[in-house]
Amino acid sequence: MNPDYLAIGITFDLLLTVPFIYFLLIRKTNIPKTTVVPFIILGVVLCSIILPSENQQYLNLFKTWILPIIELSVLSYVIYNVRKGIKSYKQKKDLSFDFFTTLKNTCYEILPKNVVIPVVTETAVFYYGFIYWKKRELKENEFSYHKDSGTITLLIAIIFIIAIETVVLHILLTKWSSLAAWILTFLSIYSGIQIFGFVKSMFKRPISIENNKLFLRYGIMNETTIELKKIDNIEISSKDIELNKETRKLSFLGDLESHNIIIHLKEENELIGLYGIKRGYKNLALYVDNKVEFKNRINNALQHRV
Repeated sequence: MNPDYLAIGITFDLLLTVPFIYFLLIRKTNIPKTTVVPFIILGVVLCSIILPSENQQYLNLFKTWILPIIELSVLSYVIYNVRKGIKSYKQKKDLSFDFFTTLKNTCYEILPKNVVIPVVTETAVFYYGFIYWKKRELKENEFSYHKDSGTITLLIAIIFIIAIETVVLHILLTKWSSLAAWILTFLSIYSGIQIFGFVKSMFKRPISIENNKLFLRYGIMNETTIELKKIDNIEISSKDIELNKETRKLSFLGDLESHNIIIHLKEENELIGLYGIKRGYKNLALYVDNKVEFKNRINNALQHRV
């Protein structure tokens, strides 16, 4: 009988009442308060589905004025906490600042766990690819792994192949479907941007030895942290190895990239890949540009512990 009043009630319930009740339920728990935002977005989606277009005037006002403010507030909060993390690293002289790690730790505190890794990965691709251009000087406890391995050349070649194929396929697909051609072009450009971000991250995220821990990084693609006391032995070797559940490579390219170091552990550890994919290993093969210095420094650190 009164569709306008009913529409107002549904709109305010889904956009305000439900998120507020959820906030009251989680305010004294460890659940991040920012998880209220997905409830608001879900309310917007439900209102858009439930309400007829002629009864969406308050929903449209919310989309136009309130939703952007909420999104900007969350983004500002993330940036603020990342800056706090940067300042904290600068105060601790014995730690090296790593943007990817700081961003991940910050997002785990304020975002739902299920969305942290995708958000962090996409943000890191953009940051390393287009914002962080300053040259990264290596410290005494840091080691590069990209100069002589040939991986950079391979990935850049893949970017060029994607660019050439995108142009050719776009022209061919346009004759069949303009929409399909542009979708494929967008996906190809997006893939190229991601690979470019991966390449740049390899320059900015070196391997490091800090606080009795070995931080092994392969850009933002793979990473693992090893406590030095868990290392059984480390050998300089380029021999072929069989990759299995116990033996893995730090590089996400697997057999396509060579290695010159093999680390054997006393117990199983965890290798974290793209989008948070986790795999166990007990032996890890990797490439280090200065392999002799790398082995000596780890052995010296182990002897120092003893």
